[in-house]
Amino acid sequence: MGAATNNATSKSERIEILAVVLTGIAKFILMDWLDLRFVYIASACIFWIVYVAIRTTKTPGMLEQWGLHLKGAKRTFLQLLPIAVLAIGIFFIIGHYQNTLMVDWTIIPILLIYPIWGIVQQFIVIGILSSGLRNQKVPHVLVVLLTAVIFAVAHYPYIHLVYGTFLLALVYTHLFHQGRNLVVMGVYHGWLGAFFFYTVLGRHAWNEVFGVL
Repeated sequence: MGAATNNATSKSERIEILAVVLTGIAKFILMDWLDLRFVYIASACIFWIVYVAIRTTKTPGMLEQWGLHLKGAKRTFLQLLPIAVLAIGIFFIIGHYQNTLMVDWTIIPILLIYPIWGIVQQFIVIGILSSGLRNQKVPHVLVVLLTAVIFAVAHYPYIHLVYGTFLLALVYTHLFHQGRNLVVMGVYHGWLGAFFFYTVLGRHAWNEVFGVL
């Protein structure tokens, strides 16, 4: 019985990792090649939200395993708050010297909406991918490094994003496996990403995402 359960779990993890890889490939096709940013983000969010709902119905306890719960949320939020404030301050300084600051009212809805995409990204890369690597007995340091590299490569060809997401994933992957709350990290990911776009990159996230509507 135990062996059968382990085999089923291992098979599910392989399928999930394949789905993560396909999500990454779809990003390069839909976002980078076809410039269908809204279509990709909306489709990816819907797919993974539906998958989580189905999987957790069939396998109780998966939300806790993936870090999709509110346990330790306050602790994680307060621990990451100083880092987020410092990072956003640095973004504004860089944007000022680069003359790329373009913050306007549209950052408000982005700050409300983008965390959903941030949680999905953290879930598929850290909750699934890094957890799968860890379950395969890959050393913690290598799990953190591989996850960060994969997450960074997924943001190519935007070099600033590659560097930023690499550093973010190093910290987040380590914290996740130390028991930090993945939902809170996803929210911070969304907020940091929004400010990064409007300051360092000088890109209007609202127009890029919703310009097709």
